[in-house]
Amino acid sequence: MKKILLSTTLLLCLLSACNTTASPPPTAIASTVTTAATSTPVAPTVVTATPVPTATPTLDPMTIQAMRAGSYPGSPIVIDKELDRGIGYRRYYAHYLSQGLKIYGLLTIPNGDPPPGGWPGIVFNHGYIPPDVYRTTERYVAYVDRIARAGYVVYKVDYRGHDQSEGQARGAYGDPGYEVDVLNAIASLQHYPVVNPDKIGMWGHSMGGYLTLRAMVISKAIKVGVIWGGVVASYPDMLYNWHHASVATPVPGSVNWHNRWIGQYGTPEQNPAFWDSISATSYLADLSGPLQLHHSVTDEEVPVDFSIRLAELGREAGQTVELYTYEDDNHNISQHFSQAMDRTIAFFDRYLK
Repeated sequence: MKKILLSTTLLLCLLSACNTTASPPPTAIASTVTTAATSTPVAPTVVTATPVPTATPTLDPMTIQAMRAGSYPGSPIVIDKELDRGIGYRRYYAHYLSQGLKIYGLLTIPNGDPPPGGWPGIVFNHGYIPPDVYRTTERYVAYVDRIARAGYVVYKVDYRGHDQSEGQARGAYGDPGYEVDVLNAIASLQHYPVVNPDKIGMWGHSMGGYLTLRAMVISKAIKVGVIWGGVVASYPDMLYNWHHASVATPVPGSVNWHNRWIGQYGTPEQNPAFWDSISATSYLADLSGPLQLHHSVTDEEVPVDFSIRLAELGREAGQTVELYTYEDDNHNISQHFSQAMDRTIAFFDRYLK
């Protein structure tokens, strides 16, 4: 009996245990617990690369900006010998220094006492003549004579490599040497005792006109300029519209400027900024003084359109530019020489006297 009761009791207990709802096991709160270890945030390390120095672009020495950055102190003018006198003036063979080179030239000085402050001075820039043919006293005699007789100190410069001037003649259009000589001549003339340093003008013919225009956008010392038959176009115009462009470098065996620059910088269409940078016509707003132009309509050496275009551009830039053209004449304006020279001297007188 007891055995049956114990069995029954045990069975009831087992049944009771099976029917009892068990408490569920703890559930991990995965949504609120971060399984990865956390730490105090650390700012990311920024690696700063050391800047690589970039070279400052080197200006081509023929650019106007490069020429403006140059130094042109000139030197005392040294009289080497006196030449035959002119009417109302004395003539001298004289030199000055340009980049250490002796540059010779024809110097004329009016007779008599200078006016208060000194005589006005003219730097005279001749046109292209083969350097081995050029002689100081054999060219431009009538031109110098007219200006000298009008009461001006005139200094006609023999560029480097011409006649007795030291250095190598490398042409004007692709090398800065001649221009450097002209700029040093300005300073030298300003220092000459009988010259008024504030009254310096410039006259130029053909290639000398090119040098004159460039000088007038480089130096503020030139108060007035006169150009006859000048190569005064932009470089793209010279390249495309001047038949002499291909032979404008007189040094045998040298590379002409247009071939060198097209190879180095590209054509004017590919690199207009460079071609503008070497053209004086791009800087006419900085022209140092009034400008007078003379050109034969039938000039076979330099197109009259060069002077016509320069006059237009100069006036657009707010500058005083006079232009005289002459029918049926040559590159030297020989048939209208007296008329052109009268206008030249009157223009110099207006601004220098």
